[in-house]
Order: sequence, then structure tokens, then C-alpha cells
Amino acid sequence: MKMGLLSAASAMLLTLAAPAIAETIYVTNEKGNSISVVDGQSLAVVKTIAVGKRPRGITISPDGKWLYVCVSDDHTIKVIDVAKQQVVRTLPSGPDPEQFVLSPTGNPLYVANEDDNLVTIVDVEKGAILGKVKVGVEPEGMAVSPDGKTVVVTSETTSMVHFIDTATRSLSGNVLVDNRPRAATFTADGKQVWATAEIGSSVSVIDVATRKVIRRVTFDIPGVRRDQIQPVGVRISRDGKLAFVALGPANRVAVIDAQSFEVKSYLLVGQRVWQLAFNADETRLYTTNGVSNDISVIDVPALKVIKSVTVGQAPWGVAVRP
Repeated sequence: MKMGLLSAASAMLLTLAAPAIAETIYVTNEKGNSISVVDGQSLAVVKTIAVGKRPRGITISPDGKWLYVCVSDDHTIKVIDVAKQQVVRTLPSGPDPEQFVLSPTGNPLYVANEDDNLVTIVDVEKGAILGKVKVGVEPEGMAVSPDGKTVVVTSETTSMVHFIDTATRSLSGNVLVDNRPRAATFTADGKQVWATAEIGSSVSVIDVATRKVIRRVTFDIPGVRRDQIQPVGVRISRDGKLAFVALGPANRVAVIDAQSFEVKSYLLVGQRVWQLAFNADETRLYTTNGVSNDISVIDVPALKVIKSVTVGQAPWGVAVRP
């Protein structure tokens, strides 16, 4: 009897000691016209928010109060009040917004307009367009430097990464990369931009100071055809040690040593993996899997997929609130 009580007490202590995941995961469902809200502790969908036609890009304000969503076929940005879990505002975006990036200060928002080959700059407080920057054909992926001084955008058809000076709201440089670049991200120190190329099956690592490609990372997965390896989303850990790349129809996430640029492993996730997002302490990475209609949960320290969570139809973008 005493042993039983001791075991029960030990189990309770272990439960109390285990870290609780209080975060919330928000997923855009491109064909479901909705946002799935996933509780980080139970890893279950707790709410579905209707937002409009074909939601894709998604981001959270620095203060965690507002969720911004590109609603591509409605040609708008929807603003969700996180506390109320409902749409409270609509912002202008330019035509067919696909992805965007928010200034580190929380304002303005830089939006890629795929149909018009523009980046539209939106004041999120006033709900007004501040300006537009002409870029290459079919702009999509966007990233902002840690200091907020530079925004980059990838143009799929032009196969370029364009650098925008946020002070002058004008182009400050262009870098040619492999075919059909889809996403980009800065390293935490702001010294590099990593850009994925879907048809080129590669990642270009760009030195920000010289605006030159210093490394081209390619992928080789045994048993998977090269044309199925289509890099899309990319995320780099804050310590600069690891990079993660979503490989589309290959149904894998590549794990890359961000210092040596060597591919360490491939993690099997859901079907047609699109985008990626870390949680706040980077112990987890969430992936959207557009064909299997789920997200995969990756334990980052263990480099292991620990859970699959069914969400809405054709999940595309993902953002995490602590």
C-alpha cells in the first residue's frame, strides 16, 4: 500500500515538473477559408475562425494582441483580435496578397502582391497604404532584417531576391537565385538571407553585406525523386546552429547545420509540407502539410516528429503565440 502511494506521489511530482506548453498555434486553411486554432498543451483544435477566401500568409504582432492574415482571393488583410478570437478589422493589401512581413516595431506591414509584381506597404494602425515598391514577377516570400532596415522579397518567375530599403521605400539591390524562389528568412544576426528555390531544389545563402550568394545547399533523399524535392518554407534557430527547410511533395523537413551548410537529416512529416514556425523557446517546430490536412509537431532538441494534428482543408501558413 505504501509503495502504491509512493508511486502515485512520484507520478504526480513528475507531472508537476513537466513543462506546460501554454502556446497557441494558428493555421491558415487555404481551401477551408479559415484559421484553425490549436492549443499547444493538448495539441487539439479548439476553435475555427472563418476569415474569407484563400487565406495563406499569417503573422502575429510583437505584443501578441493581433493576428494578421493574407486573404488572397478577397484582396485584403484580416486582423484578428487574439483575446476575442474573431476578425475585428480589414486592412487594404493590394491585389492577391500571398505573404507578408511585419516590421519588428509592429508597424508597417510589407505585403507581396503576386498579380501586380508589387510590395505594398500598409500602416496597420491607420489602415492606409503608405506606398508601393515595384519588384520582379510573382513576388511571394518575404523577410525583414532584425533591425527593420531591410525587407527582402522573392520573385518566383524572375528568380530573384529583391532588397528593399525601408527608410526610402525603394529597391537597394537584387540577387539572382535558383528557379522559383518561394520563401526567405534572415539569420538572427542579420548577416545572411536564406532563400528557398522550389524548382531549383536548393537553398541560396546570401551574404547581406556583399549581396552575393555564398553557398548553395542541395538535397538528396534516398528513394525520393529529385523533382519531388521542392523547398518552400525555411526557418533558422536564433543561435544560428540549425536551419529547417520544408521540402514540399518530398514530405520531409531537411535539418541543416547552419554553420557548415551540411544536411544533417530529413524528418518525415505530413504530405506536401509548406510552411514552418518555431514556438517561443524553439523547443518545437510546427509544419503545415497541405495535402494530408494536418500539422506536424517536431521536438527540436530530439529532432523527432512527435505528433500529427488534423486541422482544416489545405493548411498553408502557421504562426505561434506564446
